[in-house]
Amino acid sequence: MAYQLRGKPCKVLFHSEQGSQYTSLKFRQRLWRYRMTQSMSRRGSYWNNSPMERLFRSLKTEWVPLIGYMSLAEARKDIGHYLMEYYNYQRPHQYNDGVPPALAEEQTKLQSGIG
Repeated sequence: MAYQLRGKPCKVLFHSEQGSQYTSLKFRQRLWRYRMTQSMSRRGSYWNNSPMERLFRSLKTEWVPLIGYMSLAEARKDIGHYLMEYYNYQRPHQYNDGVPPALAEEQTKLQSGIG
């Protein structure tokens, strides 16, 4: 989804941990199909992936209901809304001086004359 929303960018680096979902043949083939370069953290080096760990912590503590979801479809819709709308466009981020990530990225592009 993010790949299409960003206009199918070139030279994308996909960084992850070494979990089986990321090392599987099917996943690596998908990255190849989208011409993405794969990068993985060293084993036990969780600090390399701290931004994603922070995102998941926010998702779990701010958004996901304590009782969970009634269906997979409901979870996908609600979590998709959190990630693609609230987290990226509305939620203030301390790292960006209170600006949501998508808006901070747009500001950076305008300041550097890109896009």
